[in-house]
Amino acid sequence: MTRENWRRIVRIGLLMGLLILMTSVIGMVETFNERPLVVGYLTLGQLLLFIPALFSGYLSVPAGEHRVPLMRLVGGLVTGLLAAIPVVLLILLASSWPGIRTYFVNVSPKLINEILLSGMAMGPGIGLLVAEIAILGLVGAAIHLVPDRFSRPVLIALIVTVTFALFSDVPLNIANQLMERKTVRILFGAKGITPLAAVLVFAISLIAAFYWTLKGQATFKQRQASRTPEQTKQSQKIAMIVLLIALLVLPRVLGIFLTNVLDQVGIFILMALGLNIVVGFAGLLDLGYVAFFAIGAYVTALMTSTGTLGMGLSFWVAVPVAVLAATMAGTILGIPVLRMRGDYLAIVTLGFGEIIRVLVRSDLLKPVIGGAQGILNIGRPTIGSFEFISPLHFYYLILLGCLLAWFIAGRLRDGRLGRRWMAMREDEDVAEAVGINLVSTKLLAFSIGAAFAGLAGALFAPRIGSVFPNSFELLISINVLCIVIVGGIGSLPGVVLGAFVLVGLPELLREFEEYRLLMYGILLIVMMLVRPEGLWPSAITRRELHAAEEEAAREGIQHEEVHPIA
Repeated sequence: MTRENWRRIVRIGLLMGLLILMTSVIGMVETFNERPLVVGYLTLGQLLLFIPALFSGYLSVPAGEHRVPLMRLVGGLVTGLLAAIPVVLLILLASSWPGIRTYFVNVSPKLINEILLSGMAMGPGIGLLVAEIAILGLVGAAIHLVPDRFSRPVLIALIVTVTFALFSDVPLNIANQLMERKTVRILFGAKGITPLAAVLVFAISLIAAFYWTLKGQATFKQRQASRTPEQTKQSQKIAMIVLLIALLVLPRVLGIFLTNVLDQVGIFILMALGLNIVVGFAGLLDLGYVAFFAIGAYVTALMTSTGTLGMGLSFWVAVPVAVLAATMAGTILGIPVLRMRGDYLAIVTLGFGEIIRVLVRSDLLKPVIGGAQGILNIGRPTIGSFEFISPLHFYYLILLGCLLAWFIAGRLRDGRLGRRWMAMREDEDVAEAVGINLVSTKLLAFSIGAAFAGLAGALFAPRIGSVFPNSFELLISINVLCIVIVGGIGSLPGVVLGAFVLVGLPELLREFEEYRLLMYGILLIVMMLVRPEGLWPSAITRRELHAAEEEAAREGIQHEEVHPIA
């Protein structure tokens, strides 16, 4: 191997070792170790500890480089050994420095003795830890030696099995609805899955992945290519009908807890669809979006509450008023920022959001909106004698709101107004030069986006039964913006996917709540580096970001011909 290869091995090994060290020192390994994946065999903490070692070996071989198999394995082994150095130094430091927890509170005896040393004496424990990390590095490098048609299905099956175990609460809730308790206990523990369930999931996933790799993918592409446009449209209509039926039946299968999670996700989808109009379609960075959510919630609360501050009106009367109030607030915000762009616009909208937050918390408006005590006894939606109370009931209301917002956003995107927004997003000066009225275009973006947030607030207030200022912090705006970015700016399906990733998954893993913001930050960094267009980008965004690569691949790199000076 060349000197550059050895430098790469050392760099990757030490970086992955520092990653293992960091997750141990900040307490993630110990906290996650309480969460079993495969009961009695594997915990999330162990997975967090050893995954970097596997990646170190895999990354030790540059993509596309042909190297002698033995040297690949040696490189992976050395990378694994280097990855073990930082955590071994942590063990030695903790054993020789009794007061280490004064400065590193999460370096506990449990972390050192039970997790890192596996309950063994220091010498054998360190030896076992180093051997495990080194072997995983070796395995990571060996992946390159296996043909893709075999290695890819195995990796997919492993990922599916780990994901199934991590989110075992979802299939557990479904199984409780459909199976007997004894059968459920054969497959699931209190947390995680049993070894039998792990083997079954792995085997089924492996068979499906092998079939897809060897035959299914080619067959699918062949059928797609042979379809006529009419057949494609017909298939899309059938798929939409099936999806709609599944959405209607879903809460009956999931149970109350998971339906409540879906309600929370739906509220954020509704807000993100609105912010996607402002940021994704029109290119206007709005950091005070939570203000419109708060306006919708407080207007609904004031009109429907049966308490001293409320008017006791019907929910169906309050909703259009709340949406109208949020729309007017969006227009009012848009007027003073018509000539602002970029960072200046973001700062002004941030200030608007903070003004609303301070006002709802202040004593000045306490006689009207309750101040820090909020508004209680918010009226529930009713249809005749039927009252919306449970998460199941609100699920259908929120689903209706999301479908309505999706339809409106899609129609606007494909219409003349959507094209005006996108032209303004690309270049305001050029858009104005070709005759686009920037004033009305911007105001419509702000007002329509605010209307969606107001509708989300109108559904949020009766679902909770009370509203407090703490529910409308700046973090809500940041979360919604992250949903739009991670899902794909300007993409409607991306908004839904981003909401499930950034809202749904943390709700299912509430035992790790303290690390949510850390995970947000890591996810955003990874997304910007690996997939800047988002998880499900729109066709326009994908084309813009990859235009240079596509043009180079299609036409090849052309060099300007230089003629000698005569």
